[in-house]
Amino acid sequence: MNEFDDVRQYLLGLQDRICAAIEAADGGARFHEDNWTRAEGGGGRTRVLRDGAVFEQAGIGFSDVSGTKLPPSATAARPQLSGVAWRAAGVSLVFHPRNPYLPTTHANVRHFRAERDGETVAWWFGGGFDLTPFYPFDDDVLHWHRTARALCEPFGGQERYAAHKRWCDEYFFLKHRGETRGVGGLFFDDLHGDFDREFAYLRAVGDGFLDAYLPIVERRKDAPFGEREREFQLYRRGRYVEFNLVYDRGTLFGLQSGGRAESILMSLPPRVRWEYGYAPEPGSAEARLHDYLRPRDWLAELAPR
Repeated sequence: MNEFDDVRQYLLGLQDRICAAIEAADGGARFHEDNWTRAEGGGGRTRVLRDGAVFEQAGIGFSDVSGTKLPPSATAARPQLSGVAWRAAGVSLVFHPRNPYLPTTHANVRHFRAERDGETVAWWFGGGFDLTPFYPFDDDVLHWHRTARALCEPFGGQERYAAHKRWCDEYFFLKHRGETRGVGGLFFDDLHGDFDREFAYLRAVGDGFLDAYLPIVERRKDAPFGEREREFQLYRRGRYVEFNLVYDRGTLFGLQSGGRAESILMSLPPRVRWEYGYAPEPGSAEARLHDYLRPRDWLAELAPR
């Protein structure tokens, strides 16, 4: 196999492993799979779990798509890629839990390669994972970031963790709201240079997602909640929709490149609400969230003294 095929096989296996783990954690539903093809080249398999005991909706998609013309969202920052033949593969997931005390989460790992006249002119890896709580718990945030830091350790340690955490804080920022989408995690793009090293990092991030998320699922999935918490969860899901439709580069690339709309938009929650001029009651559990929606050094602030 060539390098791209190695990445493709890893991504297919990653999708399988995460699906199996989430089905086991949910215990009440299974993923439905749609296999699809794209007219310009490639295709994928989209898996969605609905109405589970834990997850109201969990979507995870694998795609391997190709073409001969990149969309404007890709060439605007990289004009040298105009007119190249390209291929991109990735796994992307968004899980929307039923319980408001269990955070929504997103993860993505991807590989891109471009050729001109049969010669590779560019390749890179990208990805990361992030956490979006509605009722944040310090223990969860600390565990999430400790896991992220640990998987970065063999690839530059604190320096890589700090850089990719900062990149995550900056990328998942809703400028029109003046707040982050959640408590962050890792985000990276355009990693190239030593293929084996960066592929190993991609695998560490992909494999580390379950280590970061499943303990939080076990802690929060059975927490009692009422209509107030549910309504706040639906309201805050609106921020997720706003980010994905206004700012997310992956959504823009997929739609502009003729991707499958159902698969691209599977990240959106099944139920959501907006409310004009909403303001939580001062001192309430809902008001507490605001302090978590800004870049913070979580490991330094939350670690036991």
